[in-house]
Amino acid sequence: MDRRQFSKITAVSLATTPALVAAQDRPVEGRHYTALSSRQPTLDPKQVEVLEFFAYSCEHCNAFEPTIDAWQKKLPADVRFRRIPVAFRDGPMVVQQKLFFAIEALGQVERLHRKVFIAIHTDRLRLDKPDDVAGFATKNGIDPASLLSALNSFSVAAKAKQAIALATGYKFQGTPSIGVDGRWLTSGSMAGSNEKSLTVAEYLIGLAKQRS
Repeated sequence: MDRRQFSKITAVSLATTPALVAAQDRPVEGRHYTALSSRQPTLDPKQVEVLEFFAYSCEHCNAFEPTIDAWQKKLPADVRFRRIPVAFRDGPMVVQQKLFFAIEALGQVERLHRKVFIAIHTDRLRLDKPDDVAGFATKNGIDPASLLSALNSFSVAAKAKQAIALATGYKFQGTPSIGVDGRWLTSGSMAGSNEKSLTVAEYLIGLAKQRS
């Protein structure tokens, strides 16, 4: 979902100049990623923070979820991965944004995050009203009252507000996008595909560790 639609070397020389090959493969600032003009806050300065900006209603985020979930599970201990749901406008997207934080508050992200995508994109449920959220909870073995209470809690409202601040600071144009260490942003449109954006993110993680 987008707010805006985002020297030739011989075989011999490639074989004899591996450093040049590595340089060619290296992501390029301004093309594969952008550097933020103002560094954004992270939760722990001792960890490199990776953010996935996503929206449950985004079909590209839905398709990307299994890939990025498998990727983030293999990140080293000194890298913190966080999902940041975004709402480009008021209404249904705000409810779905808060739904993620409510699931997180109940400690059910591992079990329910993917199921929200399935409910919206496969089962064609909107999940933008209390009754819809309650029905989703019941279907998946969660107490509806507990999920709705979390959805409407002060803590979830505060996290939604923080997500808006991060989205504003990173200045991304669509979802999914990946922020790294409060310094850089990449996305499928910049990297060439959502899968390639993970390769760029790995490069940026390494860069962050060098500069820490």
